[in-house]
Amino acid sequence: MTVRLRSTLASLPAYVPGRSVPGALKLASNETSYAPLPYVLARIAEAAGQINRYPDSFSAELSGALAGRFGVQSQQVVVGCGSVSLCQQLILAAAGPGDEVLFAWRSFEAYPIITAIGGAVAVRVPLADEVHDLKAMAAAITDRTRLIFVCNPNNPTGTAVAGPELIAFLDQVPADVIVVLDEAYREFVTDPSVVDGTTLLASYPNLIVLRTFSKAYGLAGLRVGYGIAADTSISNAVRQTQVPFAVTQVGQAAALASLEPEAERELSERVGEVTAERARVTEQLRGGGYRIPDSQANFVWLGQGTADEGGIDAVKFAGRCEAQGVIVRSFAGDGVRVTIGTAEENDLFLAAALPR
Repeated sequence: MTVRLRSTLASLPAYVPGRSVPGALKLASNETSYAPLPYVLARIAEAAGQINRYPDSFSAELSGALAGRFGVQSQQVVVGCGSVSLCQQLILAAAGPGDEVLFAWRSFEAYPIITAIGGAVAVRVPLADEVHDLKAMAAAITDRTRLIFVCNPNNPTGTAVAGPELIAFLDQVPADVIVVLDEAYREFVTDPSVVDGTTLLASYPNLIVLRTFSKAYGLAGLRVGYGIAADTSISNAVRQTQVPFAVTQVGQAAALASLEPEAERELSERVGEVTAERARVTEQLRGGGYRIPDSQANFVWLGQGTADEGGIDAVKFAGRCEAQGVIVRSFAGDGVRVTIGTAEENDLFLAAALPR
């Protein structure tokens, strides 16, 4: 006799993390190449001395600091074990069997996984020229739609939708449908037409904006993300579906330290270096004949296609890079995502990619 498990597990897609290969350069997981700041490390060490105690389950101090930064009430802020955990909590709070969760595709690969775990139905709307097709997404909304993910900038393509298009989309979403604006890469946005989602909260009560300390802040290993909801009914529902003590005391301390002025100044410099390298890598790849969409994240995207169209064979390209000691993230049949590292790391990647 075998144990009874949910039938959903038989068809559940598996999350595939970026691979690590001993001795090779990893540019597959959108991690920052910079170590945490000494200032932040000191706070981590101090907090580590208290790990015999449970952390604050709702990260009240961190929530208060974030509320002060964004000019909202503390109750509007919810902290989770990375922003992906908040995505899952939102589905558990809003959608059940037969309900629909809508998102673009290809987008963050966790969306269909956590939708299936929640028992809801995933509705995927194809990208248009590697960008969210918001008109098609609006047309895909039905009376069963409970939640919509908009990943902006989008992972894995790095593309972003401009403010006017996003606002026009939000105007078409029914008031009882939650819109999750996933802004994990917001700190890397340089295009002024891409609106900061937190500025839209006052206008759209069904909106929640997600951010993370994993990417620009370099705390991927500590798993701290946060959401800012327009209405406390949304943030309170997310708290109801949270695993107790989900965010460690060390993670909370590191995130708080990262919000201090000293850390923020260094963060700004590091982000500037990444975006400058992003521009350089993009220019060189385009000069080598690759079709590269404009990225607003800390990675670039090489789309699947024929060579004369500037495209690649994703699996073969990733294998070529790996043969030269560089690990990139391949999405078979769709393309390859390459994290922007330091100038030296990016040169190693370019040497593997060029000439094509």
